[in-house]
Amino acid sequence: MKKIGLLSDTHAYWDDRYIKYFSECDEIWHAGDIGSMDVLKKLEAIKPVRAVYGNIDGHEIRIICPKHQRFTIEGVDVWMTHIGGYPGKYATDVIPEIYRKPPKLFISGHSHILKVLYDKTLGLLHINPGAAGQYGFHKKRTLVRFCIDNGEFENLEIVELGDKF
Repeated sequence: MKKIGLLSDTHAYWDDRYIKYFSECDEIWHAGDIGSMDVLKKLEAIKPVRAVYGNIDGHEIRIICPKHQRFTIEGVDVWMTHIGGYPGKYATDVIPEIYRKPPKLFISGHSHILKVLYDKTLGLLHINPGAAGQYGFHKKRTLVRFCIDNGEFENLEIVELGDKF
């Protein structure tokens, strides 16, 4: 079993509560718009990190974080990208591959809108953790924690970090 901490759209903002919420996790996943190497390094000091770059991320982040990450963990095929859309409205550059070979878990960020949806057509779970940073139109800052155990998702938890300043 692996416990995952998932966030997106920090936009260079650090909240010390990330330590509290992610210290129990086995891995931290960041779905893009990290915003600074400082945020990435602080997350890596807590637990191993898998991250993709987002549209606001500069060259320094893009050389170490890919646009897409596709991997298997605990028997689950995972695809994480920043601009991916969601069931019924996938991004155009995602559509060919997601229909050809759908993952079991599809993670994206970008919209700043927390979503957990099941795509019945493709048989996949989609998670967008919302935005954990201060920048953007969202009103609540959020992150997500969940477990993957032998191909199954368990204990999905939405964490509200509160309102933006």
